Amino acid sequence: MKERAKRERSRVGLREVAAIAGVSTATVSRVINRPESVSDDLRRRVTMVIDQLGWVPNAAARALSSQRTGAIGAIFPALALGDFARAIDAMQDALAERNFLLLLARSRYDADLEYRLVRKLAERGVDGLILVGSTRSHDYEDFLSKLEIPYVNSFVYHEGSEVPCVGPDNRAAMAEMADYLVSLGHRRFGMIAQTTRNNDRAAARRDGVQEALARYGIAIPPSAMREGEWSIGEGRRLFRQILDSPLRPTAVICGNSLLAIGAVLEATALGIRIPDEMSIVGYDDIEPMSELPVPITTVRVASDEVGRVAANTIVDMVEGVPGVVSRRIPSEIVVRASSGPAPSEQPLSSAARTGALT
Repeated sequence: MKERAKRERSRVGLREVAAIAGVSTATVSRVINRPESVSDDLRRRVTMVIDQLGWVPNAAARALSSQRTGAIGAIFPALALGDFARAIDAMQDALAERNFLLLLARSRYDADLEYRLVRKLAERGVDGLILVGSTRSHDYEDFLSKLEIPYVNSFVYHEGSEVPCVGPDNRAAMAEMADYLVSLGHRRFGMIAQTTRNNDRAAARRDGVQEALARYGIAIPPSAMREGEWSIGEGRRLFRQILDSPLRPTAVICGNSLLAIGAVLEATALGIRIPDEMSIVGYDDIEPMSELPVPITTVRVASDEVGRVAANTIVDMVEGVPGVVSRRIPSEIVVRASSGPAPSEQPLSSAARTGALT
């Protein structure tokens, strides 16, 4: 009986649905591909017939008739952590509201893998792509330029970019954090940066810190600048290395949330009083940062807004909506207990006091 029912469902097609619903095949197509273009009553009637017949529209046939597959491809360096996880949730919701499917892939910050994944998604006929960052190899950029598939760069913002981008200004966000710490009297800095390999966002954050400090005549010595992967253990290991610097920093800036958590945990284990002896700050705002015994000051990005806006931007591009532009997504400094005034024995020089804060 099950096999018979299966064979009967396989014979059901668009014409059968239209005939039973008493509408044209074009109307059924509109209900499937552009449900907002028909009345609620008509949509309910056709949907009821589809449900009763157990008919699943053929994706290939839909693509031939509409020139679209209704799928958006997105490639993220990681899926389960921090800003990316929140953005993916919001992206999924926004695409579903506009009747698009999200096809998701992970690159692990591997540029060659990301390039291969983009090709695979293009082969499967996605209508658009959401990518992270904007720095890619020549071959990768050349491939994207030849595609007739629109794409959006997310988690970056470059004013005047030819390719629409949706995200924070990473450089400016971390420069603001450096300004904040200088305003508290800090002049000896360390930094645990996320690796900049295939990661233009991490490079921009590092550069933002260095450029902001340079305005005050402050530089981070090489012995206090470390770079590593996205993990708590890495944060602990690199923090210990920074402590070997000839002049121990009074403030350590971390390039992501897990590195900051690792640094705070290691400092606590070593008996360093935070923030009395040292301030430690981060970037991104995952839940553990606010729940630690010493909650962490950090840069918070509206990552759910990044996901939502990126999703709507790529759908607008697919649908030919005019005037699609880049969007800068705001960030803010969330001040918590891990940051405070520099130790009193380390006053700011007059040059630093009259720097960019004036």
